[in-house]
Amino acid sequence: MEEQAKKNSEEKVPKKAGTSKAKKKAASKKRGQIAHGRAYIQATYNNTIVTLTDLNGNVLGWSSSGASGFTGPKKSTPFAATMVIKNALEKVADYGLKEVNIFVTGVGQGKEAAIRAFNANGVNILSIKDITPIPHNGCRSPRPRRV
Repeated sequence: MEEQAKKNSEEKVPKKAGTSKAKKKAASKKRGQIAHGRAYIQATYNNTIVTLTDLNGNVLGWSSSGASGFTGPKKSTPFAATMVIKNALEKVADYGLKEVNIFVTGVGQGKEAAIRAFNANGVNILSIKDITPIPHNGCRSPRPRRV
């Protein structure tokens, strides 16, 4: 009986506080290298949003012109789009992203500037595809107004 009591007391001894946290931090810093990915650019009249993913669609990082510090009408400018790309690439620098396929959506001013910014920041562009949705005949039009 005394042996069982000793075993139970030994099992309940807490671990050192600092060791488990240090291991978790070291593990989180270590990230798999992803050389090839996708970049989704959404360029609207009001904002520019960039999402960087791996080939399976898992998000590695994202940024927008609002998150980059731009407000109001400055968010949709080409300069804001270049800063968005720069911030997004800084966030995913741990992954070692070298090549991207770009998918562009929208009609905003930052569309072309964002594509050029990838090249300026040392990322190789493999393909560019415009996936802006276009209505084929669209919704039913409203009835004529009677006055």
